[in-house]
Amino acid sequence: MTHPKDTMTVPAAPAHRADAQTAPNHVPLVEVTRDGLVESIHYGSLIALNKNGTTAVEAGQPDAPMYPRSSLKPLQAVALLKAGLDIPEKLLALTAASHSGAEMHRDGAVEILKLHGLTDAALANSTDLPYGVTEREEWLRAGNGPTQIAQNCSGKHASMTAVCVINGWPVDGYLHPEHPLQVLVRDTITELTGEEAAAVSTDGCGTPLFAHSLHGMARAYGRLAAAEVSTYEGKVAHAMRRYPEMVAGEGRDVTALMRAVPGLLAKDGFEGLQLVGLPDGTGVAVKISDGGDRARMPVTVEVLRRLGVDGGSLDSLQSPPVLGGGLPVGELRAARNFSN
Repeated sequence: MTHPKDTMTVPAAPAHRADAQTAPNHVPLVEVTRDGLVESIHYGSLIALNKNGTTAVEAGQPDAPMYPRSSLKPLQAVALLKAGLDIPEKLLALTAASHSGAEMHRDGAVEILKLHGLTDAALANSTDLPYGVTEREEWLRAGNGPTQIAQNCSGKHASMTAVCVINGWPVDGYLHPEHPLQVLVRDTITELTGEEAAAVSTDGCGTPLFAHSLHGMARAYGRLAAAEVSTYEGKVAHAMRRYPEMVAGEGRDVTALMRAVPGLLAKDGFEGLQLVGLPDGTGVAVKISDGGDRARMPVTVEVLRRLGVDGGSLDSLQSPPVLGGGLPVGELRAARNFSN
């Protein structure tokens, strides 16, 4: 498929939008306590699917469409491999990352570009400061401002431009929904989730964003986690598990989770998304309705425990305590009865 260059320079735009609908039937998933009193409640939905497609754990409305945000990146990385991307595993993990913006992440994105004769001038992602708190502070102390390389999606964008070079597709306009790259990405996500996109929008970094259900996303992550390493899906999963520090960064819960549980695949997404795949093909998808990032991990850990994942390996992933006067006075915990 080819397009005139002037078509390629049109900014990415929604192909279609979901009709106005009633909000999903979310349920309480996480409680915030202070000296025994439940101070706040985070609502949401979740599902854990067995490899055979049966439901192991469920809460809320996991079949409602939502935007998976950055949890789509491993699926997008599968599409890039299909299109001929061939880079070291460490850089493939970065391709699926929402990285913290450490030097290793920035250098990795630059390396992907250099391997394909490109510079950061080819990137069309938004500019930003490093996502990690420590990394952002160091970056600012050095007198730097927002850049595309520092932005947490730069690895994905570098690999997207690389695939355009490999296939002779226009680099200019690679984010347009009808660019052959994005058509391949859409079709790959449809294949892995087993469902058509309910809507299409634009993600924060500028990439076309496809709406799918938690059910579909859990199915996709189960497939990735159980795939043979010789497959495209298996290559992405293996790279992420081998280099979890490239997928997020030091001090990030996604990196810690993959280190804590051998064979586990994990990726977060803005607006309260957490996806997990287990090597037996089980997939877990969590959505916090208010987008609260702090609520992702307490309920994810609880779901993993219900699935029989070793409880001791998850102890280090408990959320920071609720403080009063600098001392612990409460906690974030999974709601006592969140299952339907």
